[in-house]
Amino acid sequence: MSILAFLIQTLRIATPYLFAASGGVLSERAGVIALTLEGWMLTGAFCAALGSFYTGSPWLGVLAGIGGGVLAAALHALATIRYRADQVVLGIAINLMSVGITRFFLRLAFDSSSNSPRIPGFDWAGASEGGTTAGLGSLLASFSNPLVLVALLSLPTVWWILYRTPYGLRLRAVGEKPEAAASVGVSVARVRWIAVLGAGAFAGMGGAYLALEQHQFTDSMTAGRGFIALAAVIFGQWEPKRVALACLLFAAAETFQIRLQGLQLLPSQFVEMIPYVLTIIAVAGIVGRSRQPAALGRVTEP
Repeated sequence: MSILAFLIQTLRIATPYLFAASGGVLSERAGVIALTLEGWMLTGAFCAALGSFYTGSPWLGVLAGIGGGVLAAALHALATIRYRADQVVLGIAINLMSVGITRFFLRLAFDSSSNSPRIPGFDWAGASEGGTTAGLGSLLASFSNPLVLVALLSLPTVWWILYRTPYGLRLRAVGEKPEAAASVGVSVARVRWIAVLGAGAFAGMGGAYLALEQHQFTDSMTAGRGFIALAAVIFGQWEPKRVALACLLFAAAETFQIRLQGLQLLPSQFVEMIPYVLTIIAVAGIVGRSRQPAALGRVTEP
């Protein structure tokens, strides 16, 4: 019983990681560094809260979240692909800008500097309001959130795109040898634009899940999840199957941390470090050195 509750809670916590990591794989396999996942998620979360609050529909909130993620990704694509800006510096700038912009519009739209009013979410089975330690029945009810199921399909979908479609073949070629791809008529810029916009859509869904699950938007609510998702991409060596396992591993560590806090055996500050320490150990290469896409971060002619 408790193992089942642990697994369900792990899947719920893994949901934003799976969405953001799907976007990270798409973007980075095309050669564009996805350091901006955090900012795309935060923008998506705010837009989802805005859309859900003003329309009363969580589905329209999800669409608004996707739109927000795509809009932020379009800014990144325009600067890096069209104007060849440094991808790392721009990624940091967009992440910081996302915090400032969402904070500004939070006050403008809801007259608050910390959180939005309650918004409609997916309460099909009477799910609790983001509770993490409720009983098994409540956890099963929370699992009925359709975005959890969509998240479980996100990385398999990315795998199918990468290895079963002509576009996926071009994307992998652009991420490894863009000059060779261009020499046979592939538009490097177009392939990268589509990849980055798709990544923004996935990240926006991850942000929408956070806002709808908690029934509100709170300032900086992504809390580093975009960076952990990027760590999962690196830990998974840019392969969708491995990345999915990495996301579940990080989510299991976070679930373990939450349950350990409930037992009060160790100081809470120490327990809260567990997922981040695991991330550092994983990215430091405890399971072997990873090989990134050869053209990742390289500036090419538009």
